[in-house]
Amino acid sequence: MNKLRISSLLLVWLLPVLALSQVREMASPAGAGSGQPNLTVSRDGKVYLSWIERLGEGKASLRFAVKENDGWSAPRVIAEGSNWFVNWADFPSMIVLPDGTLAAHWLVKSGPGTFDYDVTISRSLDGGKTWSKPFVAHRDGVKAEHGFVSLFAAKDGQLAAVWLDGREMTPGGKDDHGHGHGNMTLRYVKIKRDGTLTDEAKLDARVCECCQTSAAMTAEGAVVVYRDRSDEEMRDISIVRLKAGKWTEPRAVHDDGWKLNGCPVNGPSVAAAGKQVAVAWYTGAGDKPQVRLAFSADAGESFGKPITIDDGNPVGRVETLMLSDGSALVCWLEKAMGSGSVRVRRIYPDGKMYASIAVAANGTARSNGFPQMVLSGKTLVFAWTASRVMTATMPLPN
Repeated sequence: MNKLRISSLLLVWLLPVLALSQVREMASPAGAGSGQPNLTVSRDGKVYLSWIERLGEGKASLRFAVKENDGWSAPRVIAEGSNWFVNWADFPSMIVLPDGTLAAHWLVKSGPGTFDYDVTISRSLDGGKTWSKPFVAHRDGVKAEHGFVSLFAAKDGQLAAVWLDGREMTPGGKDDHGHGHGNMTLRYVKIKRDGTLTDEAKLDARVCECCQTSAAMTAEGAVVVYRDRSDEEMRDISIVRLKAGKWTEPRAVHDDGWKLNGCPVNGPSVAAAGKQVAVAWYTGAGDKPQVRLAFSADAGESFGKPITIDDGNPVGRVETLMLSDGSALVCWLEKAMGSGSVRVRRIYPDGKMYASIAVAANGTARSNGFPQMVLSGKTLVFAWTASRVMTATMPLPN
């Protein structure tokens, strides 16, 4: 082996070590036993962290903090309640709209059934100092599951939401997750500043019952990705696009052929910049767990061949970001050394990829939830759940 080859291999081997030394844990603003973290970033690069704290006697508090230099601001309360649905996988979120206003969602029980809950939203017009009276984002009035929400800014800057909606499911008989029979649907709504619900739509009539949704804005309009469910129980990832004011029919990002009689609770993640789109997801097709990434250069109309980006033993629970040079960053959970780790990797459309970086050692149980990642300037910010919500930063890998 020549010296150049040896040097190249040594550089690849050193990349995770060098990057790991740049990961800096930040003191978390969240209390002991906190969970369900979510990160969002404003157009001017301000990073917001939200999470849930349990207050005892069944009461929960949705809180947030803002990144300030190398730390976090004092936590502020968005809402509190004793009738919430608090779940490791179906967690609240927060978003900053283009006009600087904030919106947050959480889930409130609507009936006695385990999965009877509604999508509840509140807005703040003053940077989070005060929050509006909460309202429900759907008008069906059915005591059923409404969750796995993605909030995003519509093309006109107004608040929009997609979620899994169980209004067409019947309570008689339960599957392995406790869901009733019938079809889980994917729904959309746009919400005006005064709370008026508009443009309501059913995007897919039959989807996987409990996998996260994800949405992004391209140069041509919104795209939404989710785990679909066919009549043959294929649980692959599909996409719908809002183009020229109309939603397209669902189509597969890639036909993995994962046949599963149940929900893996492991949704996809989409990111976009202009017409460039990246979708990351977990699949267990062929009894071979993989985290895959596919790129699109035409706003999600078509996708290239997926790239396997994990390190051989992934749990999934993905998050992805699209970078200005056309590459993408994917964060996921990987089993390692009897436990696991939060990892991140940079990938290019031609298949070139950096060595993965271990952001933090962490478990892979349900209680460890879904790691989160945002980019502010040239700094990555991460959040994950250990015994509490943890946070860290890292320079963008070059």
